Amino acid sequence: MTRGLSLLSAQQLALVDGWDGQAVPARDAATVAVLRDGSAGRETFLLRRRATMAFAAGKYVFPGGGVQDSDFEPVPWIGPGPRTWALRLSCREDLARALVIAAVREVFEETGLLLAGADEMAATVEMGDGETGGLAADRRAVESHHLTFGAFLRARGLWLRADLLTPWAHWITPRFQPRRFDTRFFVAMLPAGQSAGVLTTESDHGEWVTIERALTDVRAGTMEMMRPTRHTLRQLRAIGDRPVEDAALGRTITAIEPRLVEVDGVRYLDGPADEEQ
Repeated sequence: MTRGLSLLSAQQLALVDGWDGQAVPARDAATVAVLRDGSAGRETFLLRRRATMAFAAGKYVFPGGGVQDSDFEPVPWIGPGPRTWALRLSCREDLARALVIAAVREVFEETGLLLAGADEMAATVEMGDGETGGLAADRRAVESHHLTFGAFLRARGLWLRADLLTPWAHWITPRFQPRRFDTRFFVAMLPAGQSAGVLTTESDHGEWVTIERALTDVRAGTMEMMRPTRHTLRQLRAIGDRPVEDAALGRTITAIEPRLVEVDGVRYLDGPADEEQ
């Protein structure tokens, strides 16, 4: 992997200056780059986190979030099992299962997309901005922790479609950050008949955007994005319109944890090369 240096932002420099050198534990998390093929090229659904959020405020992100205790509970499941996912994600089987469940649950909570179906041939319709399928109330109950995701699936006679997810990357928040996440990145193509809307209280805007335009807006400064997100977008741009499953074949996923380095008195984060292509 080609390494690169990234200048720290003013906010990051302030955190480093106030850091006592002790890293807080990184919380396990999952995020999903949901893709679809549009007339102008491959698109992804991005959410803008509210300015009041403690982590990544104002940044454009993929749907995702932290693993919850309930994600460790078994759910109706179709696709590669936890052992296969543990090998792909380089972690324990129970954690691998929880990461896949968290990925599907978070996408459901934040966008209404539901990577689940009545059988291996179907992915259920989503709720969009309305009440399609009567799932909006269930989504709110899951998001507010009044209903576990597994209980929701069983009550609806649905199976989580692990086969619709493709593992892609693994990023760990730098040690000086007060909130840290150990995040697995997944990719999923939008199932036929589904659409996405902004349904979470953590985001104030969401849109389908071509990968090329998103990266152009990042360069122009009109779309703020954390390094793991834009690095993933650049990787996804590189595969063009190829099936993501094919692009992921043989892909080695290693944990990336950018670290502080100082060169000629200037502090940087060391990590994968982040130059424009």
